[in-house]
Amino acid sequence: MDYLSINKQTWNKRTKIHIDSQFYDVESFKKGKCSLNKIELEQIGNVERKSLLHLQCHFGLDSLSWARLGADVTGVDLSSDSIKYAKSLNSSLGLKANFIESDIFQFGHENTKKYDIVFTSYGVLCWLPNLKDWAETIAKALKVGGEFHLVEFHTFNDLLSGYSYFSKDNPDIEEEGTYTENCDGSKSEIVTWSHSVSEVINSLIKAGLSIYSFNEYPFSPYNCFENMEFVEDKGYQVLYKGQQVPLIYSIKAIKK
Repeated sequence: MDYLSINKQTWNKRTKIHIDSQFYDVESFKKGKCSLNKIELEQIGNVERKSLLHLQCHFGLDSLSWARLGADVTGVDLSSDSIKYAKSLNSSLGLKANFIESDIFQFGHENTKKYDIVFTSYGVLCWLPNLKDWAETIAKALKVGGEFHLVEFHTFNDLLSGYSYFSKDNPDIEEEGTYTENCDGSKSEIVTWSHSVSEVINSLIKAGLSIYSFNEYPFSPYNCFENMEFVEDKGYQVLYKGQQVPLIYSIKAIKK
């Protein structure tokens, strides 16, 4: 099964929908709105004059937000349509980010540049069949003393939705629509994998990174799951038997 071709086709289709969505609100971004959230802004801090590699960057809003904050940014994504639009947006806004169309495992084998920061966020790990190569790609790309930052949807919520919490030999293969409000109802095939939090942490440790912090959050900045409730000044939550479900987790790791 060629999972890369299947998922690339789906993300090319999604990109066209996402660009016109209120969820991403590209017009506000063009006028100066930052697409980054409080979690990653506070965790990463000042990026001015730092080199930053953004893995699985979609069509570049977060990458370009980091560039606006002074980082020297390189964004990598599988989707050719995403990278094409990211490059166009970068040019039209007069920014200096670099965008590369690539599967991140291929990128990891070919990349020779070292970065101060590697960043990836929100719905990225489920598209990867293994985390060993992912973590090694990150470790190889970091300078000594460089930082890796992950902000990801918590897999506990996936468990409540009927998916495996732990990794399995075979992926989940489904027909699914996209998550933005302007989805036309059409569905595309996707191939995804489950990864527990312990698998994520251990893959980074085995790749030679030291875990500096691990945090969990009961609120999501995005209304992209079923049964979410908005809480003023907090974000969206999901309750299970009256108790908050962990929706986001973040990891900071350092290359020694």
